[in-house]
Amino acid sequence: MKRSEGREVVDPDNHVVRLCVRGMGAEARGEEDEARRLFLRAWEDASDDYEACVAAHYVARHQATPEDTLRWNQECLDRADRVGDERVRGFYASLYVNMGRAHRELGDMARAHAYFVRAAERVRDLPEGEYGVWNRFAIAEGLRETAGPSAAGDASGCREGTEPVSESPTGLLSGLLARLCARNELKALGLILPAYLGDLGTEEDRVRLRSALHMVHAARWLPADEQAVLGTAIAALAEEDRMSVAG
Repeated sequence: MKRSEGREVVDPDNHVVRLCVRGMGAEARGEEDEARRLFLRAWEDASDDYEACVAAHYVARHQATPEDTLRWNQECLDRADRVGDERVRGFYASLYVNMGRAHRELGDMARAHAYFVRAAERVRDLPEGEYGVWNRFAIAEGLRETAGPSAAGDASGCREGTEPVSESPTGLLSGLLARLCARNELKALGLILPAYLGDLGTEEDRVRLRSALHMVHAARWLPADEQAVLGTAIAALAEEDRMSVAG
């Protein structure tokens, strides 16, 4: 009996899948050595590229160096490419995120950014639900963190510090969100954060973000100085989007 998750199909009776499920259980209990042993056994027992892809994904999570993490993530991606059918279609956004993170960890921001862009291109293949949302947030964070000097600041929006780090929309919003987080401004955060964290730069995402910002601005929940920053961020975002369309 197979279980469908979005466009990918996972067979819970598959031997390698069962080993990986046991490994995840060990991770949840904090038994890292046992988890690593189970994932390596899954890799050793893999009988085809699909099973090797699944196992390599989990083995990559338990590497001691960034270089080894990249090597296993590359192995996972290579195996998915060899499978090349519907079974792995829903994997690619996550696989590209992992490649992006690995290159980012090694300081290769240009290559990391390229992988996050590829992940964004495959986001519609993700299954619905929390897994899809988690990957969308990871992609958006990766795009912000690797986009260059204009993306300075904490991509999560909740780092310590209260001043906007640049006049770019990302910099302005990062600084503003840090201030809202610091004083638990939950209403404003509840509107802005989902749109900000999930912004992949598409027209649909930008409309969602601008709408959230306009709603908070119109509600006038924030002190005057933060209202001004928010207004500047809205204007900067609109100008950035206008330039993108013109270009």
